[in-house]
Amino acid sequence: MSNTNHRVVITGIGMLTPLGLDSTSTWQALIAGESGIASITHFDTSRHKTKIAGEVKGFEPASYMSIKEAKRMDRFAQMAVAAAKQALAQSKLVIDSSNAFNIGVIIGSGIGGINTLLEQARVLIDKGPERLSPFTVPMMTADVAAGHVSIMLGAKGPNFCTMSACASGSDAIGIAYEMIKRGDVSAIFAGGAEAAINPIGIAGFNALKGLSTNNENPLTASRPFDATRDGFIMSEGSAVLLLESAEHALQREANIIAEIVSYGASADAYHMTQPAADGEGGLRSMKSALTRADLAPDKIDYINAHGTSTQLNDKMETRAIKSVFKNCAYKIPISSTKSMTGHLLGAAGALEAAFCAIIVNEGIIPPTINLHTPDPDCDLDYVPNHARRQKVSFALSNAFGFGGHNSTLIIGRYSEALA
Repeated sequence: MSNTNHRVVITGIGMLTPLGLDSTSTWQALIAGESGIASITHFDTSRHKTKIAGEVKGFEPASYMSIKEAKRMDRFAQMAVAAAKQALAQSKLVIDSSNAFNIGVIIGSGIGGINTLLEQARVLIDKGPERLSPFTVPMMTADVAAGHVSIMLGAKGPNFCTMSACASGSDAIGIAYEMIKRGDVSAIFAGGAEAAINPIGIAGFNALKGLSTNNENPLTASRPFDATRDGFIMSEGSAVLLLESAEHALQREANIIAEIVSYGASADAYHMTQPAADGEGGLRSMKSALTRADLAPDKIDYINAHGTSTQLNDKMETRAIKSVFKNCAYKIPISSTKSMTGHLLGAAGALEAAFCAIIVNEGIIPPTINLHTPDPDCDLDYVPNHARRQKVSFALSNAFGFGGHNSTLIIGRYSEALA
């Protein structure tokens, strides 16, 4: 592959979310404005301030792997494998000895196998070090999702994990885009996976005062940009996209869903858990993506906001959007799909990039539900409560994470005439 400026397209999407067990069911619930938030069933929440979350309901790992294999994977890795297999099936890519070395896997996770770590810590305390499972380390480290996907699919190209908190999944896609663009490989399975709805995950974010405690109203608890918002809702799930060079996809006559147009990233260098004043870090991430795509701000037709439903994030992201898009900011439809899915942490950016790919393909913009009380500091068009049918040529997706990590992807409709 001598050309160092390949176009990068999406040919497969897999996902497991609080709204559904695949991309079709998730998308239908999303545009219907349904919430996937409910009371936690994974553990006893009686001693916890937050008792609600976005659990993936009805997931059966045995549908994607043997029971023996499933037992040797943390839940987040099981879901990554499931999403990757869905993406492979949709793409109709055949992986064999002729191309395996040219296909990579990059799966991001903000936390990794925290369920395994918690379970084995209990074993250590209750029964002693000799009783720990030999699979403790291979199940708890964040990189194992990418490793399992590689093994399950036979992909022998570059293989690693991105770990940048809530920007992890977005960064995985962005780095995969850059690698394919410069000709390192022809295709990469890229995305994110997270499963941290357990006692330490909920208690830890409660200690930071980050989670909503609106336990009596789970369906309306995630309310980005609403004046009454009181914190985010933790969720679990996975989203994996198959990215390919346009040449590779066209050569095998694949169905192209959308195109990755650009990727920008930045650091706040400000605070571990709070966004920089006026959203300065996110502002630079968005500007970088626009500049690298050579797109004027008025070319963006839709923004999928990070939109966590916390007081600081929503306000600062709104300010950053206004700074980047100036007067255009008031004309661009913006939504936070976290109002329905909750916050998938390290998988959030990948899921929302997948949503953007479907949005440019379908021409339907999902709503921000539960937006009923306007916040004077959040005064843009957040597509309140009802989906909107509108042509979208370019969608911008933001993902911001603890540690000051900022990631922005621009996804566009693919035109074969330009290939």
